[in-house]
Amino acid sequence: MPADRSQAPGPPTISEVAAEAGVGRATAARTLGGYGYVSPELRERVLSAAEKLGYRANALARSMSTGVSHTLGVIVADIGNPFFAGVVRGICDTSRARGFDTIVLSTYENLEEEIAATNVLIDKRVDGVIIASAAVGRGEVAHIKAAMDRVPVVLVDRAVAALDLDTVVIDNRDAAREAVEMLITAGHRRIGFVWGPPVAKPPATRRELLAQASRNLWTDGERLRGYLDALDDARIPFDPELVMVGRKTEERATAEVARMLAVPDRITAVFCTETDAVTGALRALRAVGLSYPRDIALIGFDDSAWAAVMEPPLTMIAQPVHELGAKAAQVLLDTLEGAEPGRETHTLRSRLIVRASVSAPPAS
Repeated sequence: MPADRSQAPGPPTISEVAAEAGVGRATAARTLGGYGYVSPELRERVLSAAEKLGYRANALARSMSTGVSHTLGVIVADIGNPFFAGVVRGICDTSRARGFDTIVLSTYENLEEEIAATNVLIDKRVDGVIIASAAVGRGEVAHIKAAMDRVPVVLVDRAVAALDLDTVVIDNRDAAREAVEMLITAGHRRIGFVWGPPVAKPPATRRELLAQASRNLWTDGERLRGYLDALDDARIPFDPELVMVGRKTEERATAEVARMLAVPDRITAVFCTETDAVTGALRALRAVGLSYPRDIALIGFDDSAWAAVMEPPLTMIAQPVHELGAKAAQVLLDTLEGAEPGRETHTLRSRLIVRASVSAPPAS
């Protein structure tokens, strides 16, 4: 007997959908939940009843029927990080303008969390996935390949060499080289790099350092290569003691910059590749009574409002975070609308924002 909603408070229930469709509650639950087997005839009856009653899972029901949910899945390291917050905003703005919703999950650079997040999004029947992946080698990408078998996937912020996918990144290597070149032009030769590979001790040679970097996030490796490029161009010998290693935390950055400041031939400049690295370097300088740019020149990655209001204001590399997200969403949505996947690397330009944290080395 069809369900009578005339006196019923609140939204319709699964039981009412089942009654309207003339099926058992278990059959309605399987249909609306997307699990188990339901015959095509009964499935259609349940979906029609759910739509008629305005059942709240009716969008899911339609996606099961049509195969389209008009939803994108987004996986980033940390939505609380201003960089990723800006990227997600770009994705959401672009997808909303084209009629798509977004589901965003954070992984905190944990590969197990990333695998679980990917599975959740596929189970939610998203139409495509944008991911800032923590994967590095071939042994870490099975979950992304499995997702690629179901929906289009676009990488954002990080390239993954083992995957042939559309990828949207910035010019990390060129940006790092430009920043270090600025320090060199100002007269610096002892330039600390914060941060590097998360290993226990500095690699003894450049080859070892690059080998370690290749086993870590692509962005970290590209910025390290830009640092080395600038040293090479200026014929400055590479010193492994000037590259931070270990866990990538503000505390570790503080300790490593303090170490570089304590040796006889100490650093006169620091290039920091993350916001927490900048904060750690500033803490290390303050702890020993030094200041920038009088004693140490400083350039960082990820420009922000706080960098501009520091005293003196900090010279920083500004990443086009909103544009990164918008481009990733555009590439994915174009694919969903019939464009052939280009499997290209789309590289956006960063900007070096010159302020007042760089000056010549102090006279010895």
